[in-house]
Amino acid sequence: MSNKAAEKKAVARKDMTMAQWTWKEMKKNWIAYLMVAPYMLIFTVFTILPVILSAVISFTNFNMLEMPDFIFLNNYITLFFDDDIFLTACTNTFIFACIVGPASYLMSFLVAWFINELPPRIRAVVTLIFYAPSISGQVYLIWGTLFSADSYGWVNATLLELGLIDSEIAFFKDADYVMPLCIVVSLWTSLGTAFLSFIAGLQGVDRALYEAGAVDGVKNRWQELYYITLPSMRPQLMFGAVMAITNSFGFGGIVTALCGFPSVDYAAHTIMHHLEDYGGQRYEVGYSSAIAVVLFAIMVGANGLVKKILSKVGV
Repeated sequence: MSNKAAEKKAVARKDMTMAQWTWKEMKKNWIAYLMVAPYMLIFTVFTILPVILSAVISFTNFNMLEMPDFIFLNNYITLFFDDDIFLTACTNTFIFACIVGPASYLMSFLVAWFINELPPRIRAVVTLIFYAPSISGQVYLIWGTLFSADSYGWVNATLLELGLIDSEIAFFKDADYVMPLCIVVSLWTSLGTAFLSFIAGLQGVDRALYEAGAVDGVKNRWQELYYITLPSMRPQLMFGAVMAITNSFGFGGIVTALCGFPSVDYAAHTIMHHLEDYGGQRYEVGYSSAIAVVLFAIMVGANGLVKKILSKVGV
């Protein structure tokens, strides 16, 4: 009977258009749609509409005081062919994303895997210790003190005492040190939401799978990780990848907090900084919207690429 009912349902669906079938399903499950309606309304108003509006405004010259003036592709032409600082920002952003994104993703998983092996009480304490830097507002103060430009900075004081330098180094005002230090600080604070999701995913793996794996010939922890743990954590791994990409391409707050805005010689100037400059300070909203659209396209493309890579390795 169930097979016949399924066949009838399939035939009935073929006779309807997609819109008719969708409307029928919505009427059938109206309670569920009613429950999710508040979230969908908020998501549409504050996420989908702003993205669409930003894409439209990117084709205009708009200063928030006068009516937008459509200039079509002029903003994008200027952005890619006449804005050297934007190209510098793109280079810095890709360097940062290519280093911090994969490194923070791998580090989050390895630390979560290590913590998962600890006893429950110790696990809770160690999780808090590793997670604390990502939520603490004192991280920038600590690193600012460590690399302070005067002799009171711990690094400068130590190097002077050892005789390795003759005068203090202004680390966050020197273009040679700005990007490496910001990358280190970013990695230090990268054990955030993705890290917690990895711990939750590891905790949710069915232990019976490891017993079955041992019977089927899994001999060591690395084989358990590849054949059992990773396939069982697909949602958490994908979520962690999305968060890593979002955080790496949205990099900017760390540079502003440690190096000021803009950073010296634009050494750590990113797309987010460029967006903030034109949108928050110059109020060239049309141009800043074009920057936002480019950043959005880059992040969507990076997410798609990572999804393909993870699918090929069985995740």
